[in-house]
Amino acid sequence: MRQSKMKILGITGGVGAGKSTVLDFLKEKYHAYVIQADLVGHLVMEPDGSCYDRVVALFGKQVIKNDKTIDRKMVSDVVFGSEIMRQSLDAIIHPAVRQYILNQIEQQREAGCSLVVVEAALLLEEKYDAFCDQVCTYGSGDTYRTSYEKQRLHERKSSEHHKETGFRGVFPAEYGLCNYK
Repeated sequence: MRQSKMKILGITGGVGAGKSTVLDFLKEKYHAYVIQADLVGHLVMEPDGSCYDRVVALFGKQVIKNDKTIDRKMVSDVVFGSEIMRQSLDAIIHPAVRQYILNQIEQQREAGCSLVVVEAALLLEEKYDAFCDQVCTYGSGDTYRTSYEKQRLHERKSSEHHKETGFRGVFPAEYGLCNYK
C-alpha cells in the first residue's frame, strides 16, 4: 500500500459561479483527481450501480427506460413534486455517493495522488467538509450563500484546528471564500 501526504480540497457554490473553471485549472496545473458528486449520483443509479434496485423499488418499474437505465427526468419530476419522495431518494443516494467518494479518495491515496478535489453542491450540508483539508465556496456574492453554509463556514473559521495550507496561492480571495483546517 503506497501512502502519500495527499490534500483533499472541497469545492462548492452556486450555478455559474466558476467551479468548472477552477476544476479544469486544478486538473491541468496540479494534476488533481476530481470527483464531482453530481456525476457520482448518476453512476450509483446506473444498472450496475449500488442504488439502482432501491431507486427502482421506490419509484416503480415505469422509471426504467428501454436501455435499462433509470429515467432521471421522470424521477426528478416526482421528487420536485413530493418532499417525501425527495427525502426518500436522498436517503438512498446520498450515503452511496459519500461512500463512493471516500472509496475514490482512498484509492487515490494508495496510488500516490497528491491532490483530490471533491466538488459537491451539498458539500457542507452532507458534511463532506469533515474529510476535506480545505473548503472553497464559490458564488456570485454573499447573498447566494445559504444561512446553513454561512454558519458552517463560520464554525470552521472559528475552529482552533484551522491553519493556512499551500492552497492560498492557488485560490486568491477574489475567486471564492476558502476555509483552512
